[in-house]
Amino acid sequence: YSLLSSSSEGFGVAERIVLLTFISAVILMAILGNLLVMVAVCRDRQLRKIKTNYFIVSLAFADLLVSVLVMPFGAIELVQDNWIYGEMFCLVRTSLDVLLTTASILHLCCISLDRYYAICCQPLVYRNKMTPLRIAVMLGGCWVIPTFISFLPIMQGWNSIGIIDLIQQRQFNKASNSTYCIFMVNKPYAITCSVVAFYIPFLLMVLAYYRIYVTAREHARQIRVLQRAGAPTDGRQHQPDQHTTHRMKTETKAAKTLCIIMGCFCLCWAPFFVTNIVDPFINYTVPGKLWTAFLWLGYINSGLNPFLYAFLNKSFRRAFLIILCCGDERYRRPSILGQTVPCSTTTINGSTHVLR
Repeated sequence: YSLLSSSSEGFGVAERIVLLTFISAVILMAILGNLLVMVAVCRDRQLRKIKTNYFIVSLAFADLLVSVLVMPFGAIELVQDNWIYGEMFCLVRTSLDVLLTTASILHLCCISLDRYYAICCQPLVYRNKMTPLRIAVMLGGCWVIPTFISFLPIMQGWNSIGIIDLIQQRQFNKASNSTYCIFMVNKPYAITCSVVAFYIPFLLMVLAYYRIYVTAREHARQIRVLQRAGAPTDGRQHQPDQHTTHRMKTETKAAKTLCIIMGCFCLCWAPFFVTNIVDPFINYTVPGKLWTAFLWLGYINSGLNPFLYAFLNKSFRRAFLIILCCGDERYRRPSILGQTVPCSTTTINGSTHVLR
């Protein structure tokens, strides 16, 4: 990270009104969306059975903390063009910023690995890979690893070695008599933190989603072959083929969201982390307003994650409707003992399953 602060150039009245409206909408969307994800999993027993949802809930918690503990103070400084909370709280707020945004990105990486094993590997391999202990270790790593690039170095001042004079110069604006929460980093810290917080997770996500994409294309090809071949006349073979086709279609449908997921992730965080490494090597000449735009673009990802990882899932959508509609029976999962089979179910091997 190179500079997490408001622009020292200031904004006009009209710009501040637009900024305040936009930022308030982002914060509100992030808080409500992530709270809804957490409540849905806590209340829905079926959602708690799915291993991936443990990562999604932890991701929602990290994004919720970003929207509650980080964004509001950044918004206040941005609109007021002044930091009024003191130097120590500036360090704490900056440490929380680095910790929580890095934790959010690492959760996205774990979700991509979980989906890779679920879609590209056999069910037995997935069960062996994603044991409760391994999930707990991965979740712990998502929270522990960021502390080594946030609170530890920032509180010790390792990020400011060699650039203290420049930081002090930018902390005060004599013309407007304003103080800013400046967070600038030297070259070693910029490279180390950017690699740990973004480039390594990004590389793992690209590799995992590429393999998922290849697998999904292969499944789609197999579906077309099965459809061209027609339904087998032997009843003993028909049901396994139907089950295989349904599984392939389900996995293919799930994989179609990968372009959206990776596109949003790159759009939100790549500008910030590319600039973060470049800035120390060009004598910190990146304009303050550009830094502000890139930083808040990254924050927006915390509000988008509930939509990308939960709202696009049919089971989550049903749970959300039950919560928002105060338990309306129309949105509850249909019983397999019912007289009718809704359009959201399918029959496989004689039993009814709800499509996800």
